[in-house]
Amino acid sequence: MRVLQIMAGKGNGGAELYSTDVMLSLHQAGIDQSVVMRPSAPRTRELQQAGLRLATNVLKTPVRPLQRARLSTLIAAEKPDIIHCWMRRAASLIPASAAKTAAVIGWFGDYEDIRHFNSCDYFAGCTPDLTRHMREAGIAPERAAYIPTFPSVDDAPAIDRAQIGTPPGARILLTLSRLHPTKGLDTMIEALASLPNCHLWIAGDGPVRGDLERLAKKCGVAGRVKFLGWRTDRGALLRAADVCVLPSRYEPFGTVILDAWSTGTAFVACESDGPRAHIRNRVNGMLAPPDNPAELAQAIKAVITDESLRARIAAAGRAEFLAYFTRERVTDQWIAYYQSIIADHAKR
Repeated sequence: MRVLQIMAGKGNGGAELYSTDVMLSLHQAGIDQSVVMRPSAPRTRELQQAGLRLATNVLKTPVRPLQRARLSTLIAAEKPDIIHCWMRRAASLIPASAAKTAAVIGWFGDYEDIRHFNSCDYFAGCTPDLTRHMREAGIAPERAAYIPTFPSVDDAPAIDRAQIGTPPGARILLTLSRLHPTKGLDTMIEALASLPNCHLWIAGDGPVRGDLERLAKKCGVAGRVKFLGWRTDRGALLRAADVCVLPSRYEPFGTVILDAWSTGTAFVACESDGPRAHIRNRVNGMLAPPDNPAELAQAIKAVITDESLRARIAAAGRAEFLAYFTRERVTDQWIAYYQSIIADHAKR
């Protein structure tokens, strides 16, 4: 089995992180892969050091026809059985001739317009609702697979809070998120004003950092908010936190749910699509309405003041992770899907 992976994303994000984790996990399982990725992608060196073949020249130019020409040359050289397109930017690069020799998969991490995936014959989504979205757009059920994500947090011990300027007695709230308006971090900062014994660690980068820093000052909580930038030690941060919070206004899934569950960290989220589909309130997490700082603060307060509730939802989340979302289980699903696609494509 030979697989050509294409991730054309430009920065750090959940899809970029997860796709690279899948590539590395498949490599460990013995799958022969080559990877198209931008030269500036954060984890190109990690992939190269692991032994995957990287083709960064395809996306070195911004000219789309030239990108397609370089990709055609690469496909002819690699002769993949499968071309795996991570999101619509990757799918848009596929030359029409590719489907004659390889099965082409389009991966959905969001509710994309199916027309952006005209080059794809097979599809995969990271939530059951995304596969429903594909079927409603006209994709045959047998060509639309649900394959969940898995977390890849480090196994380091809890980070020393003193390194982040946090006093010993404070409760730590952690967000792991791109700093973007859809992520609802302004709601979290406003909620912090009602949580006087809590400090907020914001791990991530993005275009609204300045706006969030100004909001923290306006709300009088700037001394209790730490902007950590993009971090690769999510496990160490989660193990130090009392609560992980996902305040997104819009979130098709939210792999941070699995990050928190895998480390046994209590989880609180706003009711966007992904959390609403996976979190059972007061069972494996807590839910609050989006854009409602008061309700979010109440949910967090319930978790930090009720030790039995915090332990119960953390344990239930951990059990759910072990049952459905481990790296091994999800990697096996990808390999099985690849094998079924190759068999189906050979009949065409």
